[in-house]
Amino acid sequence: MKTRMELKEEYKQLKYRMGVFQIRNTINGKVFIGGSTDLKAIWFSQKLQLDVGMHQNSGLQKDWKEFGSGSFVFEILDEIGQKEDNQINYSREVKALAELLIEELEPFDNKGYHARKIY
Repeated sequence: MKTRMELKEEYKQLKYRMGVFQIRNTINGKVFIGGSTDLKAIWFSQKLQLDVGMHQNSGLQKDWKEFGSGSFVFEILDEIGQKEDNQINYSREVKALAELLIEELEPFDNKGYHARKIY
């Protein structure tokens, strides 16, 4: 039986798929883009929030209710590989990549569920 310390160390060594995802409405083509340090878990989290009506994005939530969950797909846009360097802030890396893809893909107005940033 492994000690608590051994189990904790094993957990630290686990590698998760990290990166940027989109939830795409297959009816109107609009997308919601986000990032996560655990792409497997984020889909379950996003889907749960949408199913119970508590998603932070009201436009996506409205369409989810109107069109139903079967009208949406979860797609991974880009991934970040985990490195041996423990000093990397992966949350910051994921956020930067998500912002870059939002800027590039422009998921605003009829193309997506994001609001344009006003500077």
